[in-house]
Amino acid sequence: MSSSHASLDAASNDRKARLAKLAALKRKQPEPEDSTDTGAGGDAKDNSSPDVTTTFLSGRNYDAETRGPKLGFEQGPQEGKVTVETQAAEIAEAVKEQAQKDEDADQPIDLFKLQPKKPNWDLRRDLDEKLTTLNVRTENAIARLVRQRIETAQRVAKERGATSNGDGGEEVGIEGDALVEGIHIREQEDNDEDTI
Repeated sequence: MSSSHASLDAASNDRKARLAKLAALKRKQPEPEDSTDTGAGGDAKDNSSPDVTTTFLSGRNYDAETRGPKLGFEQGPQEGKVTVETQAAEIAEAVKEQAQKDEDADQPIDLFKLQPKKPNWDLRRDLDEKLTTLNVRTENAIARLVRQRIETAQRVAKERGATSNGDGGEEVGIEGDALVEGIHIREQEDNDEDTI
């Protein structure tokens, strides 16, 4: 029986030691140093004094980080709700923005910032009507020149054919390569006019 009594005494002493440590932590008092800690690591502790708020305040109703009372809830009771104060702030901001717009409207227009997308748009607008007749005349002139070249090429081919053999082969006009090059040049000119 004495062995069980001794084990109960040891458990009681352990519990008392743990409670003493907890009480010391709660009061923020330094614990009594053991003799084993003084030999090897006695110089490792800081000699600075602890903060007054952590020493004397228990922290039950006071939050040391925010330096205010603990409210007992994470969010305020009015968070997420529309209140008169928030509505008044929104209206005040809308009035400020409107006043800023009115002030900007009263200022004269800066002509350097005002630029058209293409600098020659007004010239092109006036010239488009005049260019329609010019384009028709240009196309007619090109067609006339092509016809003249074909006729001269056919005459030259007939003269060569009459002097050489006279077999009456097929009539020769503009060579295929020259005709294709002429078409490509004409398409490039049209594209250049469109981009200008």
